[in-house]
Amino acid sequence: MDTSWLDSLLEDREWLEVPLRILLTIAVGSLVLWLVRATITQLVRRFERGRTALRQRAKRFIARRGKYSPPMTDPLVSARRTLRANTLASVLRSTATVVVILVIITVILTILDINLAPLIASAGVVGVALGFGAQTLVKDYLSGVAILIEDQYGIGDVIDLGDVSGTVEEVGLRVTQVRDFHGTLWYLRNGELMRVGNLTQGWSRAIVEVRVDPDENIAKVQDALRLAASRVAEDPELGRVIMGPADVSGIEDLTAESAMLRILAKTAPARQWEVARALRAAVKDVFAAEGIAMVLPGQRVLLRPPSARTGDARADEEGLGGA
Repeated sequence: MDTSWLDSLLEDREWLEVPLRILLTIAVGSLVLWLVRATITQLVRRFERGRTALRQRAKRFIARRGKYSPPMTDPLVSARRTLRANTLASVLRSTATVVVILVIITVILTILDINLAPLIASAGVVGVALGFGAQTLVKDYLSGVAILIEDQYGIGDVIDLGDVSGTVEEVGLRVTQVRDFHGTLWYLRNGELMRVGNLTQGWSRAIVEVRVDPDENIAKVQDALRLAASRVAEDPELGRVIMGPADVSGIEDLTAESAMLRILAKTAPARQWEVARALRAAVKDVFAAEGIAMVLPGQRVLLRPPSARTGDARADEEGLGGA
């Protein structure tokens, strides 16, 4: 009996089996990759929503303890949170894609009966060469991932990097863009950032230092500073961002020319400069009303009540008229 046709059919089947197994491997790998990427996206979004809810509860707790009422929908906070979530999801999805593709390629090479040992050895040599050549780039990317995951700083934060200080405009995986107070935009590699001081994370502090004549009544000066701080706290706009009563210190520095006192006010993030400006203006007005001498480096300036200045002007005019 002639069975050549059966042998030919079996050979054709074996020939078709290889591409079918390859196609099946690619299809299963693509499905697994799609499921993994979708799961990563959902987990990252859920994680960010959970952190947001926890952060809002903490803000409400702080608000109940003081007058500070934090905004619940800050656009900068939303942009920062979205950037962190998108970056984290992108890194995880890219990692999953590389792993799944490598597995698919390995399975396909096994199906084709290709010896993987020489390929693995060659890949190891290439990997070592790329590792030496791109170690700085890898360091930058890993540092960028750590910065975003740990939320060290984000868009809108004011940071101090030592040589550069300014507002963060963009946080990438490789570089951070910071615009300083002169308007210069700096591109800083994440792997080179050894230390970062965040001036606007969590809460901030307005600091106002005042120097007065050492012969002044310090208790009177402290009362005047407290009055100035209370006036600022009663402001409808600024009162919402001041977290509790301001602290008025005693004499922080004493020289033959001046005694230095300090006002410390805890504020909402990034609002300390606005509060400090208002405190200085209020201190100037209160000192002028109380007739307290404020000392500047190398000179003494006496801020007197308006009535006193008017009387002096009238006396000068009378003196000139008599002359």
